[in-house]
Amino acid sequence: MKKKRFKLFIVTLLCFVLTIPLASVSAATTLTSNQIGTQDGYDYEFWKDNGGWGNMTLNSGGTFSAEWGGINNILFRKGKKFNETQTHQQIGNISINYGANFQPNGNAYLTVYGWTVDPLVEFYIVDSWGTYRPTGTKKGTITVDGGTYDVYETTRVNQPSIKGNTTFKQYWSVRTSKRTSGTISVSEHFKAWERLGMPMGKMYEVALTVEGYQSSGSADVYQNTLTIGGNSGGGTTPPPSNTGTKKEAETMTKSGSYTSNINSPFNGVGLYANNDSVKYTQYFTSGTHSFSLRGASSNSNMARVDLKIGGQTKGTFYFGDAYPAVYTIDNVSHGTGNQEIELVVTADDGNWDAYVDYLEIH
Repeated sequence: MKKKRFKLFIVTLLCFVLTIPLASVSAATTLTSNQIGTQDGYDYEFWKDNGGWGNMTLNSGGTFSAEWGGINNILFRKGKKFNETQTHQQIGNISINYGANFQPNGNAYLTVYGWTVDPLVEFYIVDSWGTYRPTGTKKGTITVDGGTYDVYETTRVNQPSIKGNTTFKQYWSVRTSKRTSGTISVSEHFKAWERLGMPMGKMYEVALTVEGYQSSGSADVYQNTLTIGGNSGGGTTPPPSNTGTKKEAETMTKSGSYTSNINSPFNGVGLYANNDSVKYTQYFTSGTHSFSLRGASSNSNMARVDLKIGGQTKGTFYFGDAYPAVYTIDNVSHGTGNQEIELVVTADDGNWDAYVDYLEIH
């Protein structure tokens, strides 16, 4: 039998809050060669190809500074790397609030940058640039976060990628007027690209990035707060208001050997072993609804929480890491009238615990 009592002690140590940074401030570290790692709650990467020089100073939270010169291509970034198992819809809404002193001398971008797999896509949401404004095959125009972005698609043939040298698509949202601070509603760009026939795959990375190409320059990213989950926004059409039912997990009936309340990464309930669950009774006037559960894993392993209605399993919610996210199961058929809704762990292998915050029905 697993010693679950010890897991209750480490909950507050292993989990992250919805909006990062929340970790303690650490001493600045300066990188001068290619490196990937995690610092102060954010994943970072310094990458350059041959030639020239660059350095990246890792400051607190998502902030960093960068300098470069005589380079061919260099990227400095801080954000979140995912495990290639979830789409952006499964991860939840993504946004970045940022501010930077961006001083390029030549071609450079201040951008949200990342990758998906299946399909392999390199993407950019460019808010400012140096001497060259990116372009490509124009797919459309979107208005979001108080500005207009042109959407382009390009193809890279046998070029470096996260999967080695290969051919892949690049997606671009390029602001029509430069800015160096504000909010970037990342998920709104993802949705717009998909509406324009540009499919997104499973997420590998989202990061605020400074990229230089055949140039020199400097940047001080003095604000970079990445938020995962919560409400989407920023688009020309506001998101629909939630007229459904929301039920906090801690108000449900607890069942199982180890089920208990938690206060990190949110006020909710921890499910620590198979058959740990929370449940309540919901009255339905119609027989089809969508169910959204906000939750998290205790670590980087995939946590699984089954949805049961009236004793029947209707689907599974997946949470890929310790960052809270919202996972939705759409168009679930179920009985009408009073129905017992249960959120239960049945696939625990001892490598993760599941944390649940609230369930929404719409």
